[in-house]
Amino acid sequence: MHSIGHEHSLPPRDRWSDERTIQTLEDMLRACVLDFGKGWDKHLPLVEFSYNNSYHTSIKAAPFEALYGRKCRSPICLAEVGDRQLTGTEIIHETTEKIVQIKSRIQAACDRQKSYADVRRKPLEFQVGDKVMLKVSP
Repeated sequence: MHSIGHEHSLPPRDRWSDERTIQTLEDMLRACVLDFGKGWDKHLPLVEFSYNNSYHTSIKAAPFEALYGRKCRSPICLAEVGDRQLTGTEIIHETTEKIVQIKSRIQAACDRQKSYADVRRKPLEFQVGDKVMLKVSP
């Protein structure tokens, strides 16, 4: 048998970050299916909006804000042809309710992932005189 080596284009730290993002998105989609049933796919733009406007500790900002240098004003509601016509107030109310629900699901997913990470995390203990490496750049 020959062993095949695999090379990755990204360093392990960046691959881990990508995997965490995928895991978060999977959790969000799973929650969306549970919350909205068969019409879950109609809510994907709101899920995307919520994800892109949620604070990410890794970049210390929401992705939208990091990319454009400002906070996003509001989502654009896309009404399908044939849907009943909603007034501006109804659209804002329904969209706001869905965003709050999705954000709470995102927070629950983040909390769950943090608890998984905390189980594996070991507290560091140092004694006076121990030599340590100090990272001085971000």
